[in-house]
Amino acid sequence: MGSSVVDLGPRLAVVLVALTVLAAVAGRLPGLGQDRPVVVAAVRATVQLAAVSAVLLVVVRSLALSALFVLLMLGVAAVTAAGRVTGLALRSPGAARRVGTAAVPVLAGAAPVVALVLSGGAVPLRGEAVIPIAGILVGGAMTGTSLAGRRLREELATRRGEVEAALALGLPQQDAVRLVLRQAAGTALVPPLDQTRTVGLVTLPGAFVGVLLGGGSPLEAGAAQLLVLVGLLAAQVTAVWTVVELVARGRLLPDVPR
Repeated sequence: MGSSVVDLGPRLAVVLVALTVLAAVAGRLPGLGQDRPVVVAAVRATVQLAAVSAVLLVVVRSLALSALFVLLMLGVAAVTAAGRVTGLALRSPGAARRVGTAAVPVLAGAAPVVALVLSGGAVPLRGEAVIPIAGILVGGAMTGTSLAGRRLREELATRRGEVEAALALGLPQQDAVRLVLRQAAGTALVPPLDQTRTVGLVTLPGAFVGVLLGGGSPLEAGAAQLLVLVGLLAAQVTAVWTVVELVARGRLLPDVPR
């Protein structure tokens, strides 16, 4: 196999531009109004991946630098999750506190799984292995946090009266919120559950394809993908559970009935 599975020449640029145009047109024609966000996202992804690729050439050679890079990923994940969960701009009052609180479920979801994977020897303790695995798990925990937080915020707005009724009946605040919102939080786990249940039958996810394209055997690819999927599931379930607890305790969403 050659040194690269993707042509890094002009043909790649032409295909990427064509794909961006296709996505932008599909986002505009039905009246979705997503043409500009699609183009902005594609340009940002291009710039960010180019910069990250250049940085990683240096970072992966050092385990200490790799650890710092993982902390950077955690920080960005916390900022992103805070905005999604609360629906508030980062420049609004209390932004630093919200970001710190949003970092709790991301860290609670990703940190134990990364620690288990690395300490168990399933992944070599090298930068080129640590960063991809940590990135996937941090990203999964961020997604779980964002989905659960947004779903709970919407559900709380819709069913606020039920929470207040439970409080009026003497139920403690945490129990009242959990009673109403726990089932809604479970919907945030539908994507990872469906992905895990259908792997190999409907899709061949990135880790599997990446190992194959990198010259690994199908058995090695399957083992890598299984590790990623089960790790993602553990990270996201833990993150969602943590979000529920933070919302129930009034720590994550400011307008929880008391």
